[in-house]
Amino acid sequence: MKATVKGAAGTTGLGPVVTIGVLFFIFGFVTWLNGPLITFVKLAFDLDDTGAFLVPMAFYLSYFFLALPAASILRRLGLKRGMAAGLAVMAAGAAIFGYFTTARVYEGSLGGLFTIGAGLALLQTAANPYVTIVGPIESAAARIAVMGIANKLAGVVAPFVFGALVLRGVDAFAETVEAAPSAAERMALIETFAARVYAPYMAMGGLLLLLAAGILRSPLPDLAAGAANVERGVGSDERGAKLSSYAHLWLGVVTLFLYVGVEVLAGDAIGTYAAGFDLPLGETRFMTSYTLAAMLAGYVAGLLCIPRLVSQQRYLALSAILGLLLSVAAYVTEGRTSVAIVASLGFANAMMWPAIFPLAIRGLGRHTETGSALLIMAIAGGALIPYAFAYLKQSIDFQLAYLVVAAPCYLFILHYGLSGFRAGPRA
Repeated sequence: MKATVKGAAGTTGLGPVVTIGVLFFIFGFVTWLNGPLITFVKLAFDLDDTGAFLVPMAFYLSYFFLALPAASILRRLGLKRGMAAGLAVMAAGAAIFGYFTTARVYEGSLGGLFTIGAGLALLQTAANPYVTIVGPIESAAARIAVMGIANKLAGVVAPFVFGALVLRGVDAFAETVEAAPSAAERMALIETFAARVYAPYMAMGGLLLLLAAGILRSPLPDLAAGAANVERGVGSDERGAKLSSYAHLWLGVVTLFLYVGVEVLAGDAIGTYAAGFDLPLGETRFMTSYTLAAMLAGYVAGLLCIPRLVSQQRYLALSAILGLLLSVAAYVTEGRTSVAIVASLGFANAMMWPAIFPLAIRGLGRHTETGSALLIMAIAGGALIPYAFAYLKQSIDFQLAYLVVAAPCYLFILHYGLSGFRAGPRA
C-alpha cells in the first residue's frame, strides 16, 4: 500500500523533502554544466558561437518535446518509479555524450545532451509539483527556494569541477592548437582534448544509475497532486473547468518560458558575453558560477521575505523590475563591470521560478499534472532565447543584442507578477 502525502494538511515529514532536495542538486549540477560545455565544444569541434549554442538548444528543447509524455509516464509508474526511470535515462544520456564527444561526432554529442534533458524532464515534471503542493500554496515559493538553493549550490560547484577535469590549461591549449605546424597535428591535439570528457561522463552515468536504485529503495511517498491542489474560486473540479479555461496557467507558461530564457542567458551565455570584451578563456570558463552565486543570495533573500514581508507575486514583480534595470546597466557599462552586472542578474532571477510555478498551477485540481507538464515544456525558453542572443550578436553589438533579448522578457514577467497571475478560468 502506497503512503500518501497530503498537501495542505501537511502530513509529510522531513525525509521526502530531503530526498527531493538531493534530486534538485542533481538537476543543478547537470544543467549548469552547459555553460562551460559551450566553451568546450567550441574548441573540441572547432565551432563558432552559433554552433556552440546548439548545446543549450539540444538540452532545453528536450523539455518541450518530452514533458507531456513524462506526465503520462508518471501516471503509469507513480512518483518513485518515474523518478528512478528519469535518472536511468539521464545515465544513458551521459554515456552517449561521453562516447560521441570522444569520437568527435557532434550530432551524437547533441543527442546525448537531448537524452539527459529527457531524463530531467521526467524528474522535474514530478518534483516541482511535489514541492509546490506538499504544503500551503501561499508558502510554496519558500519551499521551492530551498530546492533552488540545493540546485544552485550544485551549479556553483559544477563549472569548477568541469574546469578542473576537462578545461584545465584551456588558454595554453588554444594557443598550442593555433600554433600547430600541420593540420594533422592540430587534429591530434583536438582529439586528445575532446577525449577528456569520456571518464567524467561515464562516471556520472554510473552514479546516476546508483541513485536510481536508491530512489526505488527509499521511503519516498507518493503524492496525489490532483486531490491536493483544488482551490474553490480558481476552477475546482466541481465546476468542471477545462484546462484551456485557466488563463493564469497559460500566461504562466509564457512567463516561465521567458524566465528560463533570461536565467540561462545570464548563466550559460555569460562566458560568451565576457569574451566580447576580450577577457581570457581561463577566466570566462568559471563565470557561470558567479551568476549562480548571485542566485544563491537571491534565494536567501526570498526565503527571508516570502511570505512574511511580501507576497510571492509582489516579489516576482520587484524581481522583474530589478532584472530590467540591471540589463540596461550592463548595456551602458564596459568590461568586467558590465560582466559583473550580468552575473548579478542571478540575484534578480533567483525567485522567479519559485514564484511563477505555484502561481501558475494554483487551483488546477485534476489538471495539475498536465499543467505542471506544460510549465516544464516552457523550459524550452532556455534553448531559444540564448540562441537568439548568439544569432543577433553576429550582426549587431553584443551588448545591444543582450539588451534587445532580455528587456522584453523582463517586461512580460513584470506583467504576470502585477496582474497576469490573477486571470482565472475564462467563461
